[in-house]
Formats: sequence, C-alpha cells, structure tokens
Amino acid sequence: MMGAGGVGGFLGGKIAQCGGDVVFIARGAHLDALTNKGLSIVGSDSFTLPIVSVSADTGAIGLVDVIMFCVKLYDTKKAAAQLKPMLGPDTVILTLQNGVESAKEIEKIVGDYEVISGAAYFPANISAPGEINFKGVIGGRCLVELGDSKETHNNTGKRLAGLLNKSNVPSLLRQDHDVMLWEKFCWIAGVSGVTAATRQTIGISRADADMRWLFVSCVHECAAVGRAMGVGLKPDLEDRLTHLLDANPAAGKSSLLVDLENGRRLELDGLAGALHRFGQEHQVPTPVTSTIFASLKSFRDGPASG
Repeated sequence: MMGAGGVGGFLGGKIAQCGGDVVFIARGAHLDALTNKGLSIVGSDSFTLPIVSVSADTGAIGLVDVIMFCVKLYDTKKAAAQLKPMLGPDTVILTLQNGVESAKEIEKIVGDYEVISGAAYFPANISAPGEINFKGVIGGRCLVELGDSKETHNNTGKRLAGLLNKSNVPSLLRQDHDVMLWEKFCWIAGVSGVTAATRQTIGISRADADMRWLFVSCVHECAAVGRAMGVGLKPDLEDRLTHLLDANPAAGKSSLLVDLENGRRLELDGLAGALHRFGQEHQVPTPVTSTIFASLKSFRDGPASG
C-alpha cells in the first residue's frame, strides 16, 4: 500500500485481515504507531491488526505483485519515482486517488508498467496515528470501482476486483474507464467543494438548502466540463450523485475538509483547481467551483499559508 491514510489504511487492513501479504508505506507519527502498535480500524467496521508490515523505504521491500497507490495528489510524482525498487516484470499499479490525471502522471514515470485507475467510494481518514476511522458504506454502493483502459488490462482488473471482494471490500470492474473516473471526479468536486467551503459535515451540508445548492452546482459544472471534453457522462448523473449525497453517512467529511481542519496541505490543485483549469481550457464556465478554488487557495500549502 503506497500510502496508509484513509483509503490505503482501510483497504490494506481489510486485505491483511483476510490473510493477504500486505506492506504499508507510511511516514512520520503514523509510521511509528503502525510499527509499534499495529493498525486499528474504528467506526462502522472495527478491527485491530496488532502486527503489520510497514516501512518508509520502498527499497527495503523487494519486488511486489500489486501496488495500490493511495497518496495525496500533490505527492504523485515524488511517490511514483519511489516505486521503482518494487517493480517486477508483472507488477501492476492501481491508483485509487482523487482526480482524473494521476494514471497518466504515474505512467510517465514508471514507463510500460500496467497502471489501472480506480474509484474509492467511502469516507475514511486517519483519526490518530495508527488509527483509521471508517465512517461506513455509501448507500449500498460498491466501495471500489476499477476501470480498464485497455483490452489487455481485463484479466488484471478482474483479478484485482476478485482480491478486494475476497477481502470483504465490495468491488466491481467497469469497462467505461473515463466515465468511471469522471463520475467520481464529479462526486468529489461536489462533496469536497461544499464541505470545505462551509467547514460542515455532509449531513449538515445536505440539510441546508443553500449548502445543498453549492454541491449541486459543483456537480453540474464538473459534468458540463467532462462532457465538453468528450466524456460520455449520462444525463442522469447529476441526479444520481445528489441521491448519493443523501445516502452518505451524515457524519462524513471530505478528505479536503479533514486536511483543512488539521492544517495540512490540500489536494486543491487536483480537484477544484483542475476543474477550474479544464473549464478555462474548454471555455465552459465554472463560477461556483472557481470561487471555491479561489477562496481556499491561501490554505492549500498547509499551516504556512492562510
């Protein structure tokens, strides 16, 4: 697991709990806690792994079969360069990051290795060093979707989906790779935009008419940009994502809000910033998203800014 935060920590924990051979790449206090105390998952799915394999050094691990790439967007290039000691002839990289540009960035660095994109649909975050708070399943939706971008990826995608399903992580394989990525991008554009802009949970955001309007507007703008870029997003996407908002755990927060609350660096440039940039490039107005981007720019580098 390249990155042991909310997504990487939870998924790696589930795979390890079911007997999978998992190594976590972590750093700082989180690394120390995982090394000395193990991994704890709390919330709607609670369990503890008192002993986990964890390291800060990819060079000490050896060759691996699968790398689940779960780092923050701003660390993509640096983390991708650190993958090389773990890459064997059949290694597959699965990126489960937010945004729509990561797979191409990783491919530029690792070369001809298989890079598959996925979309994770569950609220989880580091609540304390060594502890992941998993807030629950969103309205019965699969926790992970995997998208195949090439015909040669089909067997790999099926194997990865099978691995996750055997680890009690509901997952499915989708052939419409770009649509899958942009559906998730539209979702995260809305939920990260409204929760970070208002500093409120999903439950509060969806219950207030004005905050709900922020979510809907961000989703509409993102979908309009995606369609202008040739992505075949279905006409009912906006309605489906609004229903998904209502099915989300009320206490849920976007990772953008969690990072903002904790004074951490923000993934802003790859989320609202990317949508703002795409809109300008394709002459699609994004007034709400661009306003949210502008309002959060001074906080994007963490405590040194803002």
